[in-house]
Amino acid sequence: MSRTSLSIVLAVTLAAAAGCAKKPALHATAETTATSARLAGHLSVDDELVRLCNLHIGNVDEAPKSDFDEAALLPADRNVLAQIAKCVTTGPLKGRKLSLVGRADPRGETEYNMALGEHRAGAVGDYLSMLGVAEERVTKTSRGEPDAEGDGEETWRRDRRVDVLLQQ
Repeated sequence: MSRTSLSIVLAVTLAAAAGCAKKPALHATAETTATSARLAGHLSVDDELVRLCNLHIGNVDEAPKSDFDEAALLPADRNVLAQIAKCVTTGPLKGRKLSLVGRADPRGETEYNMALGEHRAGAVGDYLSMLGVAEERVTKTSRGEPDAEGDGEETWRRDRRVDVLLQQ
């Protein structure tokens, strides 16, 4: 999908979301960023969440990552999200809240990357909702690219993710 096409899709998606009277996305602060996490697909999952939910996450290096300008969930993402949903709906973390922080690699303009991060977090939030996690227990934010560390395609792949954090 070209950047122009994705911009149009994002604009329509964001306009539709605004029309549904959902709360606007908040910008993450340093307090909502994970200090350590495990990657699966294009998700980064808080180590505490991994431990308390006994999540089974595959090898980071072998896991597929998000493509450039993409927000679609990968099979590895769906598997991890199903485990997280079960944990926070009927498991040991029943009733706990989650923060989803969408991220992007450093390419693209700031506004574009913020919208892409929101779109990625929204895709994860929608999937969790479909699995029974109440929308009011999930906060979706975007960091865009400010914390991106990549300097080439392989490392940019790690920047293109959604962090799933357990709220305190």
